[in-house]
Amino acid sequence: MTSVSTFLWFDTEAERAAEFYVASVPDSCITGVTRGEDGSAFVVTLELAGHAITLLNGGPGHTHTDAASIQVVVDDQEAVDRLWDALTEGGKPGPCGWLEDRYGLSWQVVPAGLTELLSGERAAEVGAVMRTMSKLDLKVLREAAERG
Repeated sequence: MTSVSTFLWFDTEAERAAEFYVASVPDSCITGVTRGEDGSAFVVTLELAGHAITLLNGGPGHTHTDAASIQVVVDDQEAVDRLWDALTEGGKPGPCGWLEDRYGLSWQVVPAGLTELLSGERAAEVGAVMRTMSKLDLKVLREAAERG
């Protein structure tokens, strides 16, 4: 059997990050913690809305970059707002739905339907409006599509 998951390196905060992520993303849970001899977490496994992720406390020297992000597609603007607010607490917003959380991990919080709005004849107008945003606003993007 072949499986694919995401593996992320942390300095020492893998367990705290896992707890934060499962509290922020609905339908998520920590599935395991492997501890070192001192009792601290070494490897933490979790599922974020069904996606398997492993966090490793590997020590300093391997920082996160926005070249890799976790994308969460949510149902509506209320879900965008809730998740955005949770993940940017202690972090910082970025452009076009990207953000960096308090642990330096990059995320994309995307409303369902964005791909459709960015397709076909509407793509240029929607894309131009999206590039002016930090947190995505589905109503404004739909209005751009209607104009496009």
